[in-house]
Amino acid sequence: MQSLRVILLAIVLASGIDACARDRQRERSDFVLAEQAVERGDAAAFQALADTLSEYPLYPYLLYQWLKKDLTQTDGIRAFLADYKNTRYAPLLREKWLKSMAAQNKWQAYTENYIADGNVALQCLYHWARFQTGFQEQALLNAKRLWMSGSSQPGECGPLFAELEKSALMSREMIWQRFEMALKENHRQLAESLARQLPRSDRDVAESWLEVDKNPERIIELKNRSGNDALSARIFAHGLDRIAKSDPDRAVRLWDAEKQGLPLEDRIKQMTERRLALALAFQRKAGAYDRLTGLSVYDGEVREWRVRAALFEQNWEHIAAAVSDLTLEELKEARWQYWQARAFEVAGQAAEARSLYMQAAKDRSFYGFLAADAVSQPYFLADTPVPLAANDLAELAAEKDFQAVIELRALNREMEAQRQWWFATGKLAREKRARAAKLAESWGWHPVAIKTLAKADYWDDLALRFPVGYLEQVRNNALRHNLDPAVVLGVIRQESMLDSHAESAVGALGLMQVMPKTGRQIAREIQQDLVTDASLFDPDVNIRLGSYYFKKLLQRFNGHVALAAAAYNAGPARATKWLPNAGAMPADIWVETIPFRETRKYVAAVLSYAVIYQHRLDKPGLKITDLMPAVPPG
Repeated sequence: MQSLRVILLAIVLASGIDACARDRQRERSDFVLAEQAVERGDAAAFQALADTLSEYPLYPYLLYQWLKKDLTQTDGIRAFLADYKNTRYAPLLREKWLKSMAAQNKWQAYTENYIADGNVALQCLYHWARFQTGFQEQALLNAKRLWMSGSSQPGECGPLFAELEKSALMSREMIWQRFEMALKENHRQLAESLARQLPRSDRDVAESWLEVDKNPERIIELKNRSGNDALSARIFAHGLDRIAKSDPDRAVRLWDAEKQGLPLEDRIKQMTERRLALALAFQRKAGAYDRLTGLSVYDGEVREWRVRAALFEQNWEHIAAAVSDLTLEELKEARWQYWQARAFEVAGQAAEARSLYMQAAKDRSFYGFLAADAVSQPYFLADTPVPLAANDLAELAAEKDFQAVIELRALNREMEAQRQWWFATGKLAREKRARAAKLAESWGWHPVAIKTLAKADYWDDLALRFPVGYLEQVRNNALRHNLDPAVVLGVIRQESMLDSHAESAVGALGLMQVMPKTGRQIAREIQQDLVTDASLFDPDVNIRLGSYYFKKLLQRFNGHVALAAAAYNAGPARATKWLPNAGAMPADIWVETIPFRETRKYVAAVLSYAVIYQHRLDKPGLKITDLMPAVPPG
């Protein structure tokens, strides 16, 4: 009898669960139908469906879609902004509503309903509304602050800026200042527009400046032609900045020959000296260390590049001096502890070197692993999962914001789901945000889980940060191309965080971020079916092509994993260009002195991730120094 009651209870519970699932599926279907009614503008159908969805997690999203279609629904909008003020859609609706008021010149209503949120377009409209409602002076003072930008501001700022430009607040000096800012930030079109606002007597000078921006080799000719006034001197300095990008040695020679006679403020001279010194360091030029050492103003970037310039010279006396000039806060980083230890080691100060290596080896990073190898210590691979109580994830998933994410994912609205996720997690305290990362992990949403954990500043949950996905494809292709699966996983983790649908700004696709053109070329080489952009989102195809390409790069660079990783990120031509000119270079120095910050971080990440994935795959033994033999000359 007891067992029968248990069976009956189980049947009842299962029936309840099935009923809930059916109800939720019906709500999803009705939601889609309601969206279609919104598109048709069918108020009756929309209202009938919406009435049944008032408890559905995506009801605020649905209502937002209806209200934004007709922004004359003032009462409904006010009610929405009051009832759903804590949703992601309240500020979105308010923005559309405010812009609608502005389009109808309802300036008093605009000022009454505006809430400052950092949106520059809405700020401009607010100050324009203030101008229109009797607060001209205050509005123009605020306009001046918004106008002074090196980039173009939104079109909504146009009327306000037009009044500012007609007012006594606008000056010739302001226009020149913004003109120069625009050119420094590579907004040439804005600079050309500003040149037309200058007094006629200044326009020839502005045209010369624009000419130098386009063709910096003209600076000597224009300097001789224009004389030696302050504006001509600033044009000269601007041209040197441009020349330094391709030929820093020549830019330095020109500057040294002319700087004493240039009527420039000390601030501009110091900034020019700084940019030229850094340009030498970026391009690994001789003399970069001395130039950086001679600067009168130091900042973090200068201090770091002074170390790198000394490293490229392999001058250990300079390296020691440069590292010792880092701040105490900077010297807490494993990177600089490692280099200080290296300098002590070369100087024969073994005890000091070992102490610093041991300290750096406590860091789970590229430099921590290098330090551990230097003193034959095991890697610091502590794995401390995010602590969770029994109901933590269920309680978090039950919150309205996260219920909305679940429904958006169920409806295959991936981008909207991610936007809702970042809105939801952005409101959480650090500890709860770490739990949210575990929730995303439980859903198999690995890229989101990894990013969320980083935003929680929690780094020790290795299973979450380094998921072992697509292992069969990785192992098969690694075996086919004689690659270490841990290295392939390291590339995937760095390239896409295991997001098979990842797309980069330059068009690279999928897990290993294969460029479509490269994918098609590889497919021809390995006699595979024609590759389409869509096929690169298939993990089988992407890992097959990406691992083959990495193997090609390894062959090109004689099996050197660090060089192949640099080439995978920046292209083989750049990696070849960065090879030392004469004599082999220690690989740690070569990585540290890669000119591109992105590639420098990329190589360090891939190599350290490979070590971590060896640990995750229960195959310890790989040393980071195994992947870093000396870099041969080009």
